[in-house]
Amino acid sequence: MSLKRNILDLRKRKSEVLKGGGEKAIEKQVAMGKLTARERILYILDEGSFHEYDLFVEHAARDFDMENKKLHGDGVIIGTGTMHGSPICIFAQDFTVAGGSLGLMHARKITKIMDHALKMRVPLIGINDSGGARIQEGVDSLAGYGEIFFRNTLASGVIPQISVILGPCAGGAVYSPALTDFVFVVNNISKMFITGPSVIKTVLGEEISMEELGGAKVHAEITGNAHFYAESELECFDQIKKLMSYIPWNNKQKADKVEPKLPKKKKKIENIVPGDPKMPYDIRDIIQAITDHSEFFEIMELFAPNIVIGFGRLNGETVGFVANQPKVLAGVLDCDSSDKAARFIRYCNAFDIPIVTLEDLPGYLPGVDQEHAGVIRHGAKILYAYSEATVPKITVIIRKAYGGGYIAMNSRHLRADFVFAWPTAEIAVMGPEGAANIVFRKEISEAEDPEAMRQIKIEEYKTKFANPYVAAARGYIDEVIEPEDTRKMLLHALQISANKSVMGPGKKHGIPPF
Repeated sequence: MSLKRNILDLRKRKSEVLKGGGEKAIEKQVAMGKLTARERILYILDEGSFHEYDLFVEHAARDFDMENKKLHGDGVIIGTGTMHGSPICIFAQDFTVAGGSLGLMHARKITKIMDHALKMRVPLIGINDSGGARIQEGVDSLAGYGEIFFRNTLASGVIPQISVILGPCAGGAVYSPALTDFVFVVNNISKMFITGPSVIKTVLGEEISMEELGGAKVHAEITGNAHFYAESELECFDQIKKLMSYIPWNNKQKADKVEPKLPKKKKKIENIVPGDPKMPYDIRDIIQAITDHSEFFEIMELFAPNIVIGFGRLNGETVGFVANQPKVLAGVLDCDSSDKAARFIRYCNAFDIPIVTLEDLPGYLPGVDQEHAGVIRHGAKILYAYSEATVPKITVIIRKAYGGGYIAMNSRHLRADFVFAWPTAEIAVMGPEGAANIVFRKEISEAEDPEAMRQIKIEEYKTKFANPYVAAARGYIDEVIEPEDTRKMLLHALQISANKSVMGPGKKHGIPPF
């Protein structure tokens, strides 16, 4: 056979495989409002940069008449390309081929690109759109999932791992996204659950739709399994590109520095916080008054909104922000917000991203529900994460810093590198009202007018403790600063701590309160 004929044969074979599950299956995919697997990859990566591998891989199953079925690419596409001009490894399950079900060769393709990503120290993006394990391949399918999970764990903290849920993701398949760093979901398209509605109805007699059980909004708002929520696939892809612009490509690199920009002039930072300490405000306004060009990329916006996490830039460099949100539950820490913050802190620490903490909270959320939900264990996670982190850690106390919340939010006692406080800071064991009722109980009860005496004692406590100066006198605060100096002090602190080095005790690893 001549070279020309060989080339024509190659092109013919390629065109056949590139049809995936065929025109009817593709039409069905499009009718569901979904892009095809290859279209998704091409939208995510830089134009013309995608190179596909293992195009001609086929399944090796021989039971249940599988030897007579041809599954192009075995239902998954793998390859490499670039994003923002830098290399990326990527895979996308193809629902048009046997519902994107995972068999032995399907799994081997995924683990091949995972191994490649780890070896080359480049990010890995996985697009999940699959009916789950291929039943006809039995234990080989289960083995495939196990091999994927092991590699997710191996790569954790070494390279960024991104999961994009663009279809069903059920049973054992959900654990790979759960092991990755960031999970993206799209409304009315993403579905994640361990057991589907039919199993729940059979076992428990409960009826629930797929959307109500494991839809995008559920995981973005209630379970916390998703970090980013979008209304369309294209919006989701834009979110991925934006995230990747903030983070480093691996744990040995720093995030790319961009041209520094001053914050936009909206309103003076000191005018954001109300004079009445009981009045709420939006902590994101403070963040945007500090960051370059007032840009802030929030993560897990819909879940546990009493704490705000995300990326911004200071002097062109990426910084992770952790901030109490006074607009929601007065910014208290609870089970969910502690989990949310702790995981983000550990991510920043793994990838050498400095952490800025903005503090304004009355403490941990009290109540029977929280106690029984394990707020002790969950609350300890944020203590552990801050204590363990060795990246530059800077705290600004804006207003309330009471009790265990004061300690947990990157206090000097957890080895914060710099702690600044506004003049409005209130650092105490508890709020003035509660403290007065305990400390001055006898004087209040014996007074002719107990309520008047109570108000006097509340003011007395405020004068003594509702300020930053007692903590400053003990050296727990480095400097009491004017609000308008916040950005300047953060820039200075980051510059000073750029070469920070911490050596802890030798150990295999710690034991976080999982």
